[in-house]
Amino acid sequence: MDVNKAIEVRRSIRKYKQVDIEEDKLDKILESARIAPSAANRQQWKFVVVKDSDIRKKLVDACHSQVFVGEAPVVIAACSTESDQKMPCGQYAYTVDLSIALSFMILQATELELGTCWLGAFNEDNVKNILNIPDNIRVVGMITIGYSDEKPDPRPRKTMGEIVSNNGWM
Repeated sequence: MDVNKAIEVRRSIRKYKQVDIEEDKLDKILESARIAPSAANRQQWKFVVVKDSDIRKKLVDACHSQVFVGEAPVVIAACSTESDQKMPCGQYAYTVDLSIALSFMILQATELELGTCWLGAFNEDNVKNILNIPDNIRVVGMITIGYSDEKPDPRPRKTMGEIVSNNGWM
């Protein structure tokens, strides 16, 4: 599958088959994060992979009672090991860097015919407590991964004219 096709067919999956993900597929997903670009190539990140069903079930409450978090075979927490660096444009590098890495993982998973869902609805302190993540580390985002047990329809998208402006804000 080419990257454009992966972008087109990717959906947020909230229902998973109870089938383990093959280690080679999980390795490819994690490799896509490892080689993702980061500001000044600092790679200030760590990815906590959660396969243990008891821990995943504990994460459900930390993720605002999203039951599918406990049902997905894998949950990955994307963590920043340095949260102070700002890029010259003024944005914190860690949020951008980990968003890129998570996007790469999601597209790689899609190419491998796995479903994912990006989680932004979680209590960071509770997630950190469950996963034994130190206080000075930020959890930027999380994803669930597994074999999809649903086929959601595409969501409505704005037109190009609504989101693109050429040569200045218009």
